[in-house]
Amino acid sequence: MPKTLWDARARYELLQRMERLSPEATPLWGRMNAPQMLAHLAKWMEMAEGRLETTEVKRPIRYPPLKQLVVYFLPWPKGVPTAPELKCRDLFDWDKEYAAVRQLIHSFEKRDPKAPWPVHPAFGKLTSRAWGVL
Repeated sequence: MPKTLWDARARYELLQRMERLSPEATPLWGRMNAPQMLAHLAKWMEMAEGRLETTEVKRPIRYPPLKQLVVYFLPWPKGVPTAPELKCRDLFDWDKEYAAVRQLIHSFEKRDPKAPWPVHPAFGKLTSRAWGVL
């Protein structure tokens, strides 16, 4: 069973991982530095809340069963392009981005899972469960 932001323990683990980060951390997975990565996560969560609009991209991963396979079972591959609206190449303030991500993680737990969700740019329509896993 994949971890999900709907689970208090998974949120706690994510916040604990953030505690071990530093602004000087070097990228291990992609090209963003630590402050850019936090800004990317904040933008992703704003997208999940419907506050950041993204452009849909028609790819095979938006259709079942491939969508479920990618969301729930496969590890996220390196080098997969992100939505242009989520790319972060500017300089970002560490403290501001860190606080924003922490606040957004806490706000996720208060969100009604039955509330309407935006359309994901790559996966299309998702359930609240899928949003929590992503």
